[in-house]
Amino acid sequence: MCGISGFLESVPVSTPGTLTRIAVKMADTLRHRGPDDGGVWVDSKAGVALSMRRLAIVDLSPAGHQPMRSNSGRYVLVFNGEIYNCEDLRRELLLEIPSMSFRGRSDTEVMLAAFDMWGIERAVSRFNGMFAFALWDCQNRTLTLGRDRFGEKPLYYAITPRGFLFGSELKAIRAHPEFKGDIDLGAVALYLRHNCIPAPYSIYSNTHKLPPASLLTISTDDFTCAPRAYWSLRQVAECGIQNPFAGTENDAIDELDALLRDAVRIRMYSDVPLGAFLSGGIDSSTIVALMQSQSTVPIKTFSIGQLEAGYDEARDALLVARHLHTDHTEHYATSLEATEVIKRLAQIYDEPFADSSQIPTLMVSELARRQVTVSLSGDGGDEIFGGYNRHTWGGPLWQRLERIPRHVRQAGASLILALSPDAWDSLYHRVGAALPRRWQQRVPGYKLHKLASIMDSRDAFDMYRRLSSHWSKPSQLIRGVMEPPTCLTNGDLCQVPSATEQMMYLDSITYLPDDILVKVDRASMAASLEGRIPLLDPRIAELAWRLPLSMRVRQREGKWILRQVLYRYVPRTLVDRPKFGFGVPLASWLRGPLREWAEHLLDERRIKQVGLFDPMPIRMLWQEHLSGKLNWEHQLWDVLMFQAWLDESHRSCDTSCDTTCISHESSANVTAEHP
Repeated sequence: MCGISGFLESVPVSTPGTLTRIAVKMADTLRHRGPDDGGVWVDSKAGVALSMRRLAIVDLSPAGHQPMRSNSGRYVLVFNGEIYNCEDLRRELLLEIPSMSFRGRSDTEVMLAAFDMWGIERAVSRFNGMFAFALWDCQNRTLTLGRDRFGEKPLYYAITPRGFLFGSELKAIRAHPEFKGDIDLGAVALYLRHNCIPAPYSIYSNTHKLPPASLLTISTDDFTCAPRAYWSLRQVAECGIQNPFAGTENDAIDELDALLRDAVRIRMYSDVPLGAFLSGGIDSSTIVALMQSQSTVPIKTFSIGQLEAGYDEARDALLVARHLHTDHTEHYATSLEATEVIKRLAQIYDEPFADSSQIPTLMVSELARRQVTVSLSGDGGDEIFGGYNRHTWGGPLWQRLERIPRHVRQAGASLILALSPDAWDSLYHRVGAALPRRWQQRVPGYKLHKLASIMDSRDAFDMYRRLSSHWSKPSQLIRGVMEPPTCLTNGDLCQVPSATEQMMYLDSITYLPDDILVKVDRASMAASLEGRIPLLDPRIAELAWRLPLSMRVRQREGKWILRQVLYRYVPRTLVDRPKFGFGVPLASWLRGPLREWAEHLLDERRIKQVGLFDPMPIRMLWQEHLSGKLNWEHQLWDVLMFQAWLDESHRSCDTSCDTTCISHESSANVTAEHP
């Protein structure tokens, strides 16, 4: 695991010393991603510089040092991630050329040999891993960026009048003297809707995220080339549906069990201590069970608990850990600890990001890093196997809603909204204890209000878009700004037979890479911890899309087939419970220990001074939230994280004269451009 950065000048003019100095400065901003080693490679005649910071995981010797040049001398590579089928590729390469030699055991060296042997696109299509890389072709004088299939590893790039910049995080790009940090207002509108900025956009104009499963090749003659896909989840899904699994349910469970075991096995390969996050839910419990079944020593597992009722998953995790006999560590987080974490989030996430589960994710990453350097997690299971509430009830709900006249649905929504979420919670808790455990809900009032927000949807796609939106009308806050197009506005739909499968597909190409994987990458890397995600092995996605929906979602319960695999290792009584999510009691924290911090950021004069948002709707939501009448935690968290990011950007400008400052006196550095 590493942090990579670099640049290519449109007209090579810099001396080797200048190239090196800038490249080192960029890489140094990523030291948290790679505290073990660093390196720079420059070619002043070509105007190219590659730099990296290394977190050594496999082959800790100098043979794994980057930047690394291929044996042929043609390619130079900086690479962030892991290629899990590295040894299979190494054997395949040696079969083709028995005389080929390798200096060490690193996957970086295997990647370079694969590029030499098969070419870039053919080689990348054979990698099973998480990766972001930059590859300089000394022969063709081109720079190619690449990113893994699901987008586990990040990669940004920017175009300036004099060059092309790239980096694992925006802070590396900002360290280049040519970079100008002008805010893209269209991206801010997208952020308010989705609580994150979806690829290919970033918070800055002329600065983009490379989309997952994409390659981008540029040269000094042409910086305008568009990314090209080397893999498509849409094709995987449509092909799977056209070629369904032919065996029985038991056959499917056996095949998934075997695939999962192998996906876990190859992700347990490490020369440093390894463990896993454990929440006690279906996904993480499955991963830990498969790890422990293939280990001769107790696996180290880690969980974060919450003292507030309804948010504590640590007790469930402990029961699973005891059953599997793992070496378990748990920590109960306090609101005071959370407050200290929150102060660091803007610097860690580098651009506005407002998934509040970033708080416990950072905490559990730092907890794990005290004992291990690699941690596996259960992320991805919800998107692939239908684990979100919208997957289990969204499709059937829409089938019922569309039969009801829209004006009747609107009236029903008004009745629900007549009571506050807290009032609904009180009513629910009077009868909730009598309900089966699997039907119990943590925040029923909030979920009823969410239901009310979708009751007058025009169609299933409109319902999904509302479910995936925080601010349904960002123009209320940023007047006159249009949202740039995304796959949710362009109608990038998959040819699947049900609304449920459509939502699962859309979650896999939007929510998963833009929110979940960003959250996990930045939190783990802030702790210098490598996170690995077995459920995102592409072989598992390919199998899942061949299965009928009934093997994924059955009787209003998601992840049916994944549960059947887990029940082979853990009694169902330990893991059958309502889906909680990895959350914190943010609503009550904002009314209590976080109130002073929030009030400072939401001050009306402060918002007016920045000049981006209309303060009136923000202040209205803040007062309603404080009164307890309504719960606006998500919308407020979006604004708070943006305001905190502005403050962090201002502090960064105070310490660097090379990056254009984000003005707090005017919006002169704000543009409405988008890619």
